[in-house]
Amino acid sequence: MHATLGSEHLHEPSFAHLRRDYVPLHVNQTVGDAMVRLRGQQLGDKLVYFYVVDDDGRLRGVVPTRRLLVSEPDTLLADIMITRLITIPTWATVHEASDMFVTHRFLAFPVVDTEGRLHGTADISLFTREIADLADRQTAEDAFQLIGIHLRQNVGPWAGFKDRFPWLLANVSGGLLAALVTSRYESLLDAAVVLALFIPVVLALAESVSIQAVTLTLATLHHSTAALPEPRGIMREVATAAMLGASCGLLVGGVAGAWQRSPLLLGTIAAVITLSMMTASLFGLLLPSVLRALRKDPNIASGPIVLALADIATLLFYFNLAGWLLG
Repeated sequence: MHATLGSEHLHEPSFAHLRRDYVPLHVNQTVGDAMVRLRGQQLGDKLVYFYVVDDDGRLRGVVPTRRLLVSEPDTLLADIMITRLITIPTWATVHEASDMFVTHRFLAFPVVDTEGRLHGTADISLFTREIADLADRQTAEDAFQLIGIHLRQNVGPWAGFKDRFPWLLANVSGGLLAALVTSRYESLLDAAVVLALFIPVVLALAESVSIQAVTLTLATLHHSTAALPEPRGIMREVATAAMLGASCGLLVGGVAGAWQRSPLLLGTIAAVITLSMMTASLFGLLLPSVLRALRKDPNIASGPIVLALADIATLLFYFNLAGWLLG
């Protein structure tokens, strides 16, 4: 009998809490073969799905219990199994596993490694209390995590400090590096003071698109075991960022150029905003995946780090392109 997990287990590896009393069925078996095999096994008390694997233990499909019971004995499992699978990766935390139940409303999920091998199952009985907590807090949890805060109840001052301070350091470091980059271009700012006036809006646009990309990537990672986003998805998001950047860049650059009567200023700001938003989008797409590959929690670390990188890249684009175009 498994103990029900609560919110105090949120950031523990879910792998330690899996059910392992499942009986894998082979993809080449018939329904009759599967029933004979199951009769000779000690089955768990709650059977929702049966999992079909190949010779290497890789998950190939899922057969709901009812479908197995009503199918003809000579029917192949491969003909009745569900092959469009939604799985939980072995490295997922309890929080991530719980989120899968909230999102998909399934009663159980197979747990697989990066090569698709089945290691166990997570069923709803293990996470019932946690799911109730998570459903009530999901929106707030996701919002706070993007800025590096765990949402906890009854947390002490020291625990709260340890939770938040490391990611504040990422913001502090990013701000200091941005100040250092800006100081290297004092002569350019002295010669073209108007450039300083548009730094806040250029940074704000890059930061906004980076956080949008992080949010989309985290949502994708919840439902995927892939190490990196698909190339097609990356290209689609970068193309979207390019169109957003060009639109915002022409708008802001147009105002700046008309104000200063400088077509070069228009081109500089439009180009910088476009390039910085594309770069920030790439950071937001790739960094959460890299953190996950390093077994770090991308929900907590991605936001502060991506914002710092986006700021530095944007300033470098801004000053170098302005210096080249404006002379």
